[in-house]
Amino acid sequence: MKHVMLASVAALSLQLALPATAQVAIKAATLHTMSPSGTISDGVVVITNGKIAAVGKSAETPIPAGYTVIEGAVATPGLIDSRGTVGVSGILNQKQDQDQLERSSPIQPELRAIDAFNPADRLVEWVRSFGVTTIHTGHAPGELISGQTCVVKTTGRPIEECTVLAVATVSATLGPWSEKGGSASPGTRAKQISMLREELLKTQDYAKRRERATPANAGDEEKDRPPADRNLRSEAMLRVLNREVPLLITANRAQDIGSALRLAKEFNIHIILDSGAESYLLIDDLRAAGVPVILHASMARAVGDMENASRETAATLTGAGIPVAIQSGYESYVPKSRVVLFEAAQTAAHGMTFDQALAAITTAPATILGIADRVGSIAVGKDGDVAIFDGDPFEYTTHCTGVVIEGRVVSDTVR
Repeated sequence: MKHVMLASVAALSLQLALPATAQVAIKAATLHTMSPSGTISDGVVVITNGKIAAVGKSAETPIPAGYTVIEGAVATPGLIDSRGTVGVSGILNQKQDQDQLERSSPIQPELRAIDAFNPADRLVEWVRSFGVTTIHTGHAPGELISGQTCVVKTTGRPIEECTVLAVATVSATLGPWSEKGGSASPGTRAKQISMLREELLKTQDYAKRRERATPANAGDEEKDRPPADRNLRSEAMLRVLNREVPLLITANRAQDIGSALRLAKEFNIHIILDSGAESYLLIDDLRAAGVPVILHASMARAVGDMENASRETAATLTGAGIPVAIQSGYESYVPKSRVVLFEAAQTAAHGMTFDQALAAITTAPATILGIADRVGSIAVGKDGDVAIFDGDPFEYTTHCTGVVIEGRVVSDTVR
């Protein structure tokens, strides 16, 4: 067996290029599985052909001959950034690599994130080096409906190879972030909701026309065929109406969150609350509606409609039984991207337990985004995505020393 130590800078300096392999075993003094197996001392993860084949104590979990063995102090599931624009907004933060917002129209659900995502952007590599193996990325807040989001792995491979969900959500924004100046619409909160309602009603009409155009004795293929007046916008929103894709609604003020909940009830659509600075004021409503929250970055600047943001909100919502994930987010004044590892660490310093904070960037986003069958925890059958650290991941002095995605070492840079 080949052994590779990922516990120190010195060890890494001797390893110029780790082997790209799908047959690898990871040994950690502390293994946080985030599964029913819990935290395992002197643990081992065996990854075969990209999938986790075995998890357990080192003394009880044999490593097949010929596997590359990577050793580290602490290992966790690969981290998940539950909301951001990495790969759609690039590391240069200049016009030519900023594709997260199309300003020509306030409603553009037909825009697909996978058509703009650049897996080779250095920002993808940067967040990966901190243990982030899966990102929910795409069109940013800023337009009433800015477009679709996707879920991808940070492998750097072509989009066809790294996509987990080609369409994860349709992104909408309420409040001042999507209001227009002058006589352009929407200029007020009432106009925002009326325009969203009108778009959903138009989509219902589109669905009825599609149904009327299909003969009663039509086969499944014919039933799925769009009408002659095919409309990409309506097709995207139809997936929302059919509850196939959630509407991700960015809202911070309690009044905007309340409007989002009313709209979801009116049209019986599945929504995910994004950012939610004042979500702690509507705990009962969110819980009753079963709406999860992808909470704003913990260190986001508390200004404007986020002036009442609190670093204790994650703990408050979690304590109330509301599913919470932590995001890197998108803010035009942040030059590159926030890293969810540090955002979650802030929640651990403000009321969340270690396990709750780690869940907010592993199991919680996996569940909220509907990808928990593949990622978010270390369990047999799931993707072999693991982050390795030389200490407590939430301690500032700790380094991420190695990252494995689907059994392949994708980073050995000490961060």
